[in-house]
Order: sequence, then structure tokens, then C-alpha cells
Amino acid sequence: QLQLVESGGGLVQPGGSLRLSCAASGFTLDHFGVGWFRQAPGKEREGVACISSNDDTQYYADSVLDRFTLSRDYAKNTVYLQMDSLKPEDTAVYYCAAKWPLFGSTCLREEYLERWGKGTLVTVSS
Repeated sequence: QLQLVESGGGLVQPGGSLRLSCAASGFTLDHFGVGWFRQAPGKEREGVACISSNDDTQYYADSVLDRFTLSRDYAKNTVYLQMDSLKPEDTAVYYCAAKWPLFGSTCLREEYLERWGKGTLVTVSS
């Protein structure tokens, strides 16, 4: 079964950090473009960060630039989203999605992604 599974969400205080994982099973994430998206209550889903499939270039939404960082672990078939300096407005369900191929900043646009996980909840609150 081809699937993506997110993990690592939870409750964290403002200013804290979390690392989200997006693990693939049934297929290899190598060379796939992978995006992280989030949906806050009452809001539309938005692209947060992504890595393209052709050259591993990373793209970030302005709201998370310099606070969130993507990385790949090829051995574990996993993509990570390191989130630092978290703010209450980062509270959302976070989803990862993947597609091959996926070029350039289109990896931040959900209509270009095909395989989706079920999400993990991140709550930033004191």
C-alpha cells in the first residue's frame, strides 16, 4: 500500500520547537517532490515548505521563512520539517504530500501534489 504518514505533532509553547516527519511506505521518496501544508481552524489549507524533485531546491512560505527547515533522510525514506520559534499562528493540522516529478515552486501548490498523508496536529499555546 502506497502511503505517507506524518508524525511529530503535539502541544508546544510559543518559542518552542517541533520536528515533523513524513514517512513513505510502499514507494521510495527519492526524487519525489515533497510538500508540507497546513490547515488552521476556519482557514484554507496553505503551502508551508517544499522540496522539488529535480534539484532538491527548497521553497518556504514567507510566514515560516528562517524558522522552518526541510531535510531528507534517504535511508529512512522520510522527509522532516524542523519548526523553530513557533508562534500561536502556526497552530494547524500539518500534512505532507508528494509527487514525481515536481518542479520548482509548484511544490508549494496543493493542486500539483498527488499523494497525501492524513495529517498531524500542531498546537502552539502557553
